[in-house]
Amino acid sequence: MTTGTDDLPERRPTGGRLPTMRDVAEHVGMSRQLVSLVLRGAPGPSAASRDRILAAAAELGYRPHTSARLLREGRTRLIGAVFSMRNPFQVRFVERLFARAAEQGFGVALGPADAERTTDQVVADLLGERVEALVVFNPDPDATALQEASRLVPVVLLGEWTDASYADNVHVDEVGGLRAAVEHLVDLGHRRIAYVGGEDGLVGLDRATAYRDAMQGAGLAAETDVVPSGFSEEGGAAAARTLVARDALPTAVICCGDQCATGLLAVFAQHAVDVPGRVSVVGFDDSYLASLSYHRLTSVHQDVEATVDAALAAVLDRTSGNGGARRRVATPTGLVVRESTGPVAR
Repeated sequence: MTTGTDDLPERRPTGGRLPTMRDVAEHVGMSRQLVSLVLRGAPGPSAASRDRILAAAAELGYRPHTSARLLREGRTRLIGAVFSMRNPFQVRFVERLFARAAEQGFGVALGPADAERTTDQVVADLLGERVEALVVFNPDPDATALQEASRLVPVVLLGEWTDASYADNVHVDEVGGLRAAVEHLVDLGHRRIAYVGGEDGLVGLDRATAYRDAMQGAGLAAETDVVPSGFSEEGGAAAARTLVARDALPTAVICCGDQCATGLLAVFAQHAVDVPGRVSVVGFDDSYLASLSYHRLTSVHQDVEATVDAALAAVLDRTSGNGGARRRVATPTGLVVRESTGPVAR
């Protein structure tokens, strides 16, 4: 008897549905138990039976029902990700997490959060999907679900610094990033350096504090100028309108994020404020927005890969049963200089 596909019965249609183990068994005329052993890689079946079954599975396009198998094992191997779909850095993180988690045999369950879907709601939904861990960007300050969820699954908080005892923490080095931005502008001759931000949760406060500290470190504490804003484009636009209504503009502006800087640049363009001729502008994140040809925005770079590595390492450590002290990881930052900054106008 040959072991090629020529001896296989004529392929049977499965009505447009995905083929099952039963379909493979009927296709080769063998028992489901024997087919199951082969498809699970278990010992016992002969080489001839194994070859015929694997050839039939390939011909039919059979794929193992991973979710069902994991559920039988009491696992899902899913990581729940709570993030904002409007934040380019967070979206990029999730894209890379999908790829990197798959290398470790994990999938990712998406939990987009916004004004209508709070952290508590999203976390409850993800726990309903039986995720084995949660990675969460900048949760609502009043959220209680995360601490409760940490009794069931490991939790990694991302984006902002926190010393929460129930979670590992991966946050960006805002101090180093804002220092690099201020030092770059000072090297270009700027002294009147404003900051647009300071609102929206702990991240907003942390970045504004890092700006103040950087200005003090540069001997410019008296020039500290925080224009309140959130991270959105509209927040940056509103702050820009505040600035252009003043008697004198600052010579440079650092924004809390690239989205905020995008709104600010648009309003500056409407009011014929030349960038960087009259005002230099710096963003934060170094997202795709910063590199767009019509922005060319100097921006503080957040390392997506380092953030994914640190978050995934914490998840794998906890899901494998390792305890130990909570991780507190600050991912590195750097400044990517583009055409939105230049020497102070004389």
